[in-house]
Amino acid sequence: MNRINQFFKWMKGNKKYYLFAALLLISLQYFRTLTPLFIQHTIDSVILGKESNLPIFIKNMMEADTVTKQLFLVAVIYSLFALMRVTIMFIRRMINAFYTERIAYNMRNTLYKKLQDLSFSYHSHAETGDLIQRCTTDVETYRVFIGEQLIEILRLVFLISFSIMQMSRMSNEMTMISLLITPIIFTASFVYFLKVKKIFKRVEEAEAKMTTTLQESITGIRVVKAFAKEKFEIEKFDKHSKKYLKEDFNLLKIMAVYWGGTDFIIFIQYCLTLTIGIYYTVNGALDPGQFIAFLSYVGMIVWPMRQLGRIVGDFGKTTVALDRLDEIMLKESEHDGDSTNTPKITGFVEFENVGFQFDDDDVPLLKDISFKVNRGESLAIVGKTGSGKSTLINLMIRLLDNQKGSIKFDGVDIKDINKKHLRRNVGIIMQEPFLYSRTLYENIRIMNKDAHEEKVFKAASIASLHNDIKGFEGGYETMVGERGVTLSGGQKQRVAIARMLLDDKPVVIFDDSLSAVDTETDIQIRTALKDHWNNTTMFIITHRITTAMEADKIIVLDKGEIVEMGNHESLLRDDGIYAQLWDIQTNVEYDFMKLDKGVE
Repeated sequence: MNRINQFFKWMKGNKKYYLFAALLLISLQYFRTLTPLFIQHTIDSVILGKESNLPIFIKNMMEADTVTKQLFLVAVIYSLFALMRVTIMFIRRMINAFYTERIAYNMRNTLYKKLQDLSFSYHSHAETGDLIQRCTTDVETYRVFIGEQLIEILRLVFLISFSIMQMSRMSNEMTMISLLITPIIFTASFVYFLKVKKIFKRVEEAEAKMTTTLQESITGIRVVKAFAKEKFEIEKFDKHSKKYLKEDFNLLKIMAVYWGGTDFIIFIQYCLTLTIGIYYTVNGALDPGQFIAFLSYVGMIVWPMRQLGRIVGDFGKTTVALDRLDEIMLKESEHDGDSTNTPKITGFVEFENVGFQFDDDDVPLLKDISFKVNRGESLAIVGKTGSGKSTLINLMIRLLDNQKGSIKFDGVDIKDINKKHLRRNVGIIMQEPFLYSRTLYENIRIMNKDAHEEKVFKAASIASLHNDIKGFEGGYETMVGERGVTLSGGQKQRVAIARMLLDDKPVVIFDDSLSAVDTETDIQIRTALKDHWNNTTMFIITHRITTAMEADKIIVLDKGEIVEMGNHESLLRDDGIYAQLWDIQTNVEYDFMKLDKGVE
């Protein structure tokens, strides 16, 4: 029942189309079993004057006083009969295509929406190539099965049933002889299913690994070429490609054995029916027309029975695909049980004894973090790599949830605020911003698609990007390569700043997002931003002390704890980690200035 529910849950809203197509298919199978009877009628009734096995209403339409007229009527009636079958077949296939494409469309959209709702932790561990394969290949596997094989099951059942019914009306003995081999084919199909189901899972996993390797290699082609790692990447892809080839070849070997073996069994069934049928016909137990009809009916039974192997094989493949899709769909959404509270957020942020620890870690990453930031103030967060700076920011927008303490926005705990509402009020400018393969203008305006051209130009000017764009041959219509590879790191960061300027938010976070620009440009941008965002609360994660020094407050993180807090002057007087970083960076800059001027 679980499997049945798994198969039919995706057909919600389309079952009526499937049932209508199924009814048309059943009628087609009955009409198909009448085709051999036209031949039997022509030979036995028209030529030999014996009994016809066609339904009475059809026989009555072909009655005539001469053989010539009877043959003419058989030809006309059969032509009309064939035209009717073709018309029904066309309508059935149109309906079939309509509902299967609708199901695939709904599946893709449902899966994509689900992926958007899954937690940051899930996406941190998921492989992009594998997710892409599930949303494309696995969806297509299910679409093909319900569109072709699921309906094929009905065709097989009713075609065999109607064929046996027609055969038994002519000769029960020949019917039994014609069905002797069918249990062997059925057993072979069942064994084939048990074998291929396990292999299909291995094939899917091997293909997913190969796809992930391909996706990572192409996405990181800049790094690959920069470090001359083409050979390494080729060998890595070749390794996964060979694994996929090996598993796929194992599947093909089993398929070859099954199809070859069943072809031989079917050949034996034909030989048996042919031999005994000739014997019965010679001895008068079977009419010549009935003998020819029996040969046709044997094909209508054994070939669909052979097709059962493909059906059960595809069934095994589809169950694997559905299990992989359910691994996504059954994951808990990060919005399940989320608060519906949407309070007004002005920018007052408070951390009270906040602690956080990853599930797979034994040591807390953040411990007893406490500070307050008033509306319109700026807070710089500095510290060594791995001290917890980015994690602290992820907690603010609930990409991660703190296990201890509380984080409040305007006095309301963020766990009591709707996540989407919270994130709509907090803007983040990443160190490595994601740019789409579109024009610069579209990439900037993506935060506010209704923004006028003047507003886009102003935002680019504040981000010290306008002059750079004007220097490009295509200006704002310059196409940005995938992930922004055609731009420098500083230009990508400034595009991210510009698009954030189009959407005013009470809280803005700079996640080391000025690291790729020079100090002079950094100062220009921060000065312009201070004027533009004078009522906005700003959090600035940075390794550059010259960026942190102008913040209203500065906190220094070390090993997940706040070891220093104050402004630039007070922290220098404390002569702690901040003062050491200041001395190191200013001395380095001074040394570079001397080298630039040729002073020893």
